[in-house]
Amino acid sequence: MAYNNELANRVRERLAMEENIEVEEKKMFSGLSFLVNGKMCVNVSHDNLMCRYDTELEEEVSERKGFLPMIMKGKQLKGYCYVEPIGFQKHHDFEYWIKICLDYNPTAKAAKKKRK
Repeated sequence: MAYNNELANRVRERLAMEENIEVEEKKMFSGLSFLVNGKMCVNVSHDNLMCRYDTELEEEVSERKGFLPMIMKGKQLKGYCYVEPIGFQKHHDFEYWIKICLDYNPTAKAAKKKRK
């Protein structure tokens, strides 16, 4: 699984600034996922961010620089996107993406646990 370590450190450091959250790192989605309070919040995949956000923001986020829709099985997955480096190089842009992920996290559904 290839992911940009520098970007992963940037996400890690930013999440460490938050109070009252528990962060777990897990290799998934061809990269490194950051689970906040047991739910996938943001992921580093190669050089891109993969963000999880409220679907009500779909139009807003789709207009942002660096936005790439997340396509699975030929369909766009609403509430998820990839963001190319051009879209988060500047501090305020990086903050935007992390903030929408963190804002959505409390209402996001956790993945169902698989039985062994």
